[in-house]
Amino acid sequence: MLRIAVPNKGSLSDAARETLSEAGYRQRRDSKELVLVDPENDVEFFYLRPRDIAIYVAKGTLDAGLTGRDLFLDAQVGNAAEEVMGLGFARSTFRFAAPAGKFTSVNELAGKRIATSYDGLLSDFMKSSDIQPERIVHLDGAVESSVSLGVADAIADVVETGSTLKAAGMEILGDPILHSEAILIGQTGQHPAALDKLIQRLRGVLVAREYVMVDYDVPKEHMEAALKVTPGLESPTIASLADEKWVAVRSMAKKKDMNRIMDELYEMGAKAILASAIHAIRL
Repeated sequence: MLRIAVPNKGSLSDAARETLSEAGYRQRRDSKELVLVDPENDVEFFYLRPRDIAIYVAKGTLDAGLTGRDLFLDAQVGNAAEEVMGLGFARSTFRFAAPAGKFTSVNELAGKRIATSYDGLLSDFMKSSDIQPERIVHLDGAVESSVSLGVADAIADVVETGSTLKAAGMEILGDPILHSEAILIGQTGQHPAALDKLIQRLRGVLVAREYVMVDYDVPKEHMEAALKVTPGLESPTIASLADEKWVAVRSMAKKKDMNRIMDELYEMGAKAILASAIHAIRL
């Protein structure tokens, strides 16, 4: 039975469970439930602190887990575990920030106290950087308050919108240290069949979220131009209609481009243009 870790709380938790549900796996309904068995898929889910997931997978206690890239790298598990695939949600950046106007560049942080909840991740960055702080101050939360409370000169923290930093009178310095998102991790080099099935299902969920199915009728004389607008993933499906001057086309298209695509098809004479959601897919 495949043993998978799922975040039990925080920004990753709801989205991770929703993604697994869309992939056809059972998920807990009670937040107090710590373990859930899905016998139909031969999977057992363990709901754990997001920060601990990489450690359990690296030690081989669990086969795989859903966590954040920032948390995975911060866990410092070396080569015992690896990122298998990005999941496209919970995107964020890991960045330096300081009181507005105090510093003009990241280089000025050399010799300063930097507070963070991700000291492993920050230490790795510092090893390959010319910026050597006086010391790294580890905090478990509310890092943005550390400067005003006098324990640090700047911070390194996960940033989603930046609104929390602005509210605390802070501003971002320099480029992101890391671009993060939710990821699936596994033991390095270990890919049991059940894990491969999970990967395939998750990829199907991500594609289904990104694409729609578009159907339309178009005059044969405009078919080639229409197919350039809707080339599909492999090739569109084309079917004859009772009126020999027309054909029916079915193709996958990017959801974000759908309104533009429908406008272009309409302008070249296409009719009965329909976009429908894709609930499941295998590629």
